[in-house]
Amino acid sequence: MEITVDEDVKKMIMSEGRDYRICTACMGPALVPTSVKGPKESDLKIPIGDNFLYISRIQMSYISNVSMDMLYDKEDIDSCPAFYSRRPYY
Repeated sequence: MEITVDEDVKKMIMSEGRDYRICTACMGPALVPTSVKGPKESDLKIPIGDNFLYISRIQMSYISNVSMDMLYDKEDIDSCPAFYSRRPYY
């Protein structure tokens, strides 16, 4: 199955100049910087400009499109146990 990435997600990744990952979190699929949840060998790796969007093996089974509504903000990350061992967000 092919997973598409919305243009606004691509623009955000390129403008921030860092890699992102789709992983599983409290409210479903989460789009977070890899500094929050690092990539795994089993992830799908999609080039976005000079950076990459990683999609977890688990989420690959459930999503067909990556959109900005998957973006987790700092407050969501701080309150979700899936990110308790995370590195600093900013």
